[in-house]
Amino acid sequence: MSNQTAAGAVQDILSALKRFSLIGTLGWQDVRQRYRRSSIGAFWLTISMGVMIGTIGIVFGQIFKSPMNEFLPFLSVGLILWGFISTVITEGCSGFIAGEAVIKQLPIPLSVHIFRVLWRNLIILAHNVVIFPLVLIAVQKAPTWDVLVAIPGLLLLMLNLTWIAIFLGVICTRYRDIPQIISSFLQVVFYVTPIMWLPSLLPSRAGTYMLDLNPFYHFLQIVRAPLLGQEPSLENWLVSIGIAIVGWTLTLVLFGRYRRRIAYWL
Repeated sequence: MSNQTAAGAVQDILSALKRFSLIGTLGWQDVRQRYRRSSIGAFWLTISMGVMIGTIGIVFGQIFKSPMNEFLPFLSVGLILWGFISTVITEGCSGFIAGEAVIKQLPIPLSVHIFRVLWRNLIILAHNVVIFPLVLIAVQKAPTWDVLVAIPGLLLLMLNLTWIAIFLGVICTRYRDIPQIISSFLQVVFYVTPIMWLPSLLPSRAGTYMLDLNPFYHFLQIVRAPLLGQEPSLENWLVSIGIAIVGWTLTLVLFGRYRRRIAYWL
């Protein structure tokens, strides 16, 4: 039974991927609709992110007495990536709920609504990434060839975010209180993950709990470390790959078993 349900989930996901043009159109429409009649569109988010990075960088750099040429690039990449991760997860919780009208009227794969969430946030991520080269120029730091490793890191991150969004999308469609719990949980994770503070500030024992056992730290590192001219550790890769394997296995079973009920839960 579990093999049959997983096969149904895989078929739904593959059918959704074949409709990449539809996903692209819906994602662009979401971004354009959000910034309709705005002169600079999604770049308002870029400006807001840039101001936040500059403000937090100056304040927390002084508090933690961190060198600005090290702390500011670290902070900028961390905040940009965290904005992408947290938004995909929170919007993934309501991915099926937001597509209620379409789900009830058109026979398209349900996964389209999750890929739509992922695509529109990738567009916003592309806008915000513009900040990072400006930060490097400001601190007079040149990128290295390690930056290319960020590409497979981003793909692995997206692979993990996709199963998380599908998994939570199914559960949150059934239980509408879960999105608030997830939102509160992400706020806690933000503070215990090295985004506004450097990992080197932690004592060795605390690092075991706040870094090694924190999956979001590994998700960040496989993309952030190459952008900062460093190499992600083998542990970062293995943990991220392991979570992807286990997560997708559970998601395919859950999604395959309950995807036919989603329309009735809406």
